[in-house]
Amino acid sequence: MKEPGRAASRRARIVVLRKSRRWRASPRPLVQFAARIAADLRLSGEITIVLGTDAQIRALNRRFRGLDYATDVLSFPAAGGGERGGDIVISMRAAADQASELGHPLATELRILVLHGLLHLAGYDHETDRGRMRRREEQLRRRGRLPSGLIQRARGA
Repeated sequence: MKEPGRAASRRARIVVLRKSRRWRASPRPLVQFAARIAADLRLSGEITIVLGTDAQIRALNRRFRGLDYATDVLSFPAAGGGERGGDIVISMRAAADQASELGHPLATELRILVLHGLLHLAGYDHETDRGRMRRREEQLRRRGRLPSGLIQRARGA
């Protein structure tokens, strides 16, 4: 409980849940990366990153977006903020396939997907914001020494 007259902490708490057997590495580096990005974006509350299957992400995409296919990453901001920051769900199959196709490690692709998801939790929307999310993704990607981001790939840049 917050003490009267004191500002609430702006620090996000990152939790990684593995629902897929594709990634056996320690989640610690991913948690540390996500915490740094969340701090840059001034996100707070608990943020859950689910490393899931294509079937799980397809079901979520169908239920919440009306799109009947698996995608690589979905973000679900928490309603009303507070103790919850939101959820990010990543398809481990898509992450592994994209990492292989682009010639970088799976851990790198997971960071790219987490960065994209965190931007959505922070309120960015690349479909409507006239490049604002793309510019912020590029800035954070360069700072984290990551290769091309999702928006950049979609644009063919």
